[in-house]
Amino acid sequence: MPLFAGLCFNLGSSVKMTSGLARVCAACSIRHKINPRNLRISSLVCTKWFWTGPKSPDGGDDDSSGEPGPTLPPFSRRAFPFGRRPLSPLERVSQMVPEELLNKEVWELRRNSPVHESEDSKVPEKLMEDSDVEQPGDHMAHAHVLPGERAVCFGEVLLAEYRRKRRLELQKMFQLEKGSKLGSNVGFIAHDAVQGCRAGTVLRTSLGLPMLIRRPSLEEFTLFMKRGPAIAYPKDVSAMLMMMDVNEGDCVLESGSGSGAMSLFLSRAVGSRGSVLSVEVRADHHRRAVLNYERWRSSWRLRSGNEWPENVHFHLGDLINSAPLFNGRSFNSVALDMVNPHLTLPTITPYLHTGGVCAIYLANITQIIDLMEGLRCSALPLVCERIFEVQYRDWLLAPSLKKDGSFNQRKNSSGEEATERENDVLSDEVKEGQDSPAHFPFGSVPYIARPHPEQNGHTAFLVKLRKISR
Repeated sequence: MPLFAGLCFNLGSSVKMTSGLARVCAACSIRHKINPRNLRISSLVCTKWFWTGPKSPDGGDDDSSGEPGPTLPPFSRRAFPFGRRPLSPLERVSQMVPEELLNKEVWELRRNSPVHESEDSKVPEKLMEDSDVEQPGDHMAHAHVLPGERAVCFGEVLLAEYRRKRRLELQKMFQLEKGSKLGSNVGFIAHDAVQGCRAGTVLRTSLGLPMLIRRPSLEEFTLFMKRGPAIAYPKDVSAMLMMMDVNEGDCVLESGSGSGAMSLFLSRAVGSRGSVLSVEVRADHHRRAVLNYERWRSSWRLRSGNEWPENVHFHLGDLINSAPLFNGRSFNSVALDMVNPHLTLPTITPYLHTGGVCAIYLANITQIIDLMEGLRCSALPLVCERIFEVQYRDWLLAPSLKKDGSFNQRKNSSGEEATERENDVLSDEVKEGQDSPAHFPFGSVPYIARPHPEQNGHTAFLVKLRKISR
């Protein structure tokens, strides 16, 4: 802090202060972000004259003034949860300048500003208005628990979401542990406060912002789990499962365990009566896939009370040299996610059922060219039925709003407007209460639809090979 600013704020109560010096002190406090609670400007005496000579304008000495001038108003000590006073710069300066030096408009603004209010929930309520998540009431905490509904407990994997103005701004997956805290840029929540709540409960962070706590789906778990290599994204996995026509009780071969995403989806598809053999050549990828698989199984046991089927067998090795592993086995379908799948086709084709499908996940079109060349040069009973990629396009759909935040209304035709005017018998009091969304009749609010500005790009090409009998 400059020396001059320090001298301004360390003046004693017996030293008189002019309006010009008060403005300088106000400017210094704002510029150097001085905490107002450390200032004692309320004890300073201020004269209403601004004079640079040794005498005051009425001929009297500066040291022998009669009545002391008006004192500067004290700083507001209103409690505010964010540590920031909700005042504009003009309001902050007007708090420090005497009433006589303010014009009428600024004085009215200062008088009407709620600086003496003591509600601690002003800003959280405002932020809650901007959010689409409703604030939970006491009726939700004591609502009737439905049959089969279980409260969250320690050890579960949960998902935290924060939305503001219909937009998802934060999404974080975490494991509930006793004594831990969920930290984020919107505040933290103690894990002990989450334990015992129902999934889908809205809790308040340390900054008073609403955060939704719920259980993640399998799709969300695979997207947020710890990864080694890149995963097969759910949109591509769903298409591969449809191509392979996986049913409960099937025996499926997977090559390229990766981070375990495809293994989890195959495990759910084949059920407890089926089995999945997942082969991975790299030890670190194999270890990550096993950890993610066991983490999901343990969380599922706590959230549902039932055991997730232990139907995935992870094997560390090279699929090209794994022919002895397949002795006595056969597979209804095969899923390959590897760099050179055409090198493994001679090994796995004899163990694939006739009519079965081999779905291949490839990132580049050059890999597909190598695959087609491998099929052309080999005598394998495989035909390529389809090559495609899956594209999703997210959309935004929201009601049309005015600048003040209220809803726009559809414009009716001239005949409908005349009928409305004839049938409109509502009083002014009822009309004033129509600003809430519930008072607008069905179909009266227009909507705006457009593609989402953030679209997912290319992830992979999918190739469908079928084994035939020649």
